[in-house]
Amino acid sequence: MRSTITERGQTVVPVEIRRRFNLTPSQRLEWVVDESGIRVIPVCEDPVQAFRGQGKGGATARLLETRNRDRERE
Repeated sequence: MRSTITERGQTVVPVEIRRRFNLTPSQRLEWVVDESGIRVIPVCEDPVQAFRGQGKGGATARLLETRNRDRERE
């Protein structure tokens, strides 16, 4: 799929991509430049939801354990 950049630096996200990734008007996109090129990543409005599923699991238990150790030291 291709799009064109206007003189103002704007481009259109093809409809197939908008539908596949459920992109809506006014949704923010993050542009990431790395050694392989440019990636465009949709930014989730809810940062907690965006992080969900990214960790190793057990984060709550680790947090509570750390907090308990800190309380014991006080």
